[in-house]
Amino acid sequence: MHEYSIVGALIEQVAREADARGARVHRLHVAIGELAGVDVELLRTAYDTFRPATVCADAELDVRAVAADWRCPGCGRSFRRGMRLQCSDCGRPARLAGGDEIVLERIELEVPEMEAPHVH
Repeated sequence: MHEYSIVGALIEQVAREADARGARVHRLHVAIGELAGVDVELLRTAYDTFRPATVCADAELDVRAVAADWRCPGCGRSFRRGMRLQCSDCGRPARLAGGDEIVLERIELEVPEMEAPHVH
């Protein structure tokens, strides 16, 4: 159940950004790779459990699923799900190019209006 520690770290990072700007948090956008080992529903439950009494109390969580992306490091050939992970063109083994990430992509904030400086 590392989803709870992921949410804890996520809220800490968002709090640092919001506090630095004196802002309210409205929404978080997170990308989760299919090979990241994260149960998205458990992540949502953990977020809903931890967010009250934090800077994220009123913020929605949007999760974007990222498919695994295997590529040949030699020629750049892409491999579809179920294919053998060895390039038929150059013989090199495929490498994971994406789909194992957990990324906070964007934070939607409401920043208070700043008073305009007075010109003398």
